[in-house]
Amino acid sequence: MKPDNPIFPGLALAPQMSDNRIRLLEAIAEHGSITKAAKAVPLSYKAAWDAIDTLNNLSAQPLVVRNTGGSGGGGTELTEHGRQLVAFYRALQLEQEAALARLAENLSTLPGTASADVNQFRQLIRRLAMKSSARNQFAGPVIAIKEGMVDCEVTIGLGPALQLTALITMESAENLGIELGSEVQALVKSSSILLTTDEASRISARNRYCGEITRVHEGPVNAEVTLALPGGSHAITAVITHESLAQLGLAVGGRACALFKASSVFLAVAA
Repeated sequence: MKPDNPIFPGLALAPQMSDNRIRLLEAIAEHGSITKAAKAVPLSYKAAWDAIDTLNNLSAQPLVVRNTGGSGGGGTELTEHGRQLVAFYRALQLEQEAALARLAENLSTLPGTASADVNQFRQLIRRLAMKSSARNQFAGPVIAIKEGMVDCEVTIGLGPALQLTALITMESAENLGIELGSEVQALVKSSSILLTTDEASRISARNRYCGEITRVHEGPVNAEVTLALPGGSHAITAVITHESLAQLGLAVGGRACALFKASSVFLAVAA
């Protein structure tokens, strides 16, 4: 039996750390190429980069970095932090297997649990740790809280010089147990993000990030545009129309700014 998730749902990154994504990291370490790594898993090229963006956004340190230039034209490399995470995950799998074996044996000896199915409990744990459909996921500590009569402005530290602000109700802040230093996850739908090439524009959106366009994926209806955020460890993806893509002249290597309201950010905490 090969589990596709750690058994501990409260562990940071657990819902996002499927075995496919660990194998993707391992393949990147082996091949030094996101294209070859994606084929080895297998995943589509886009799905591979989507997974890397999510993992890098949620990690305190980059797990994967892109190298440009050189005789080979650059490549993709697993960082030391990424290698340590892979080793930790694989060790955790071994511990989980041993724990499940002991648990199954112990359950059969307890009153009223003779017919208990460990796999049913594992399925329940996975359901309680459901993934989110939000394209952009970030994690970090709460570094500032500004309370109002109804709403609460929560600022999250994503990096040394990178912050994100969410606006939630006071009731939600209380229910989530939001306080200074709390570790939270911020979710932003790609459709909630506006793009502009005017870095000097003035707009009321609370969150504003300017950076280099690293990927453009054109679908049948809309296009996904991914920007590298300041600091080099995070990325953000917006979905816009093909018409907007053409009007703004967005292309890989160019610059753009991603804008979204604080009210467009959803917050989550570990149960």
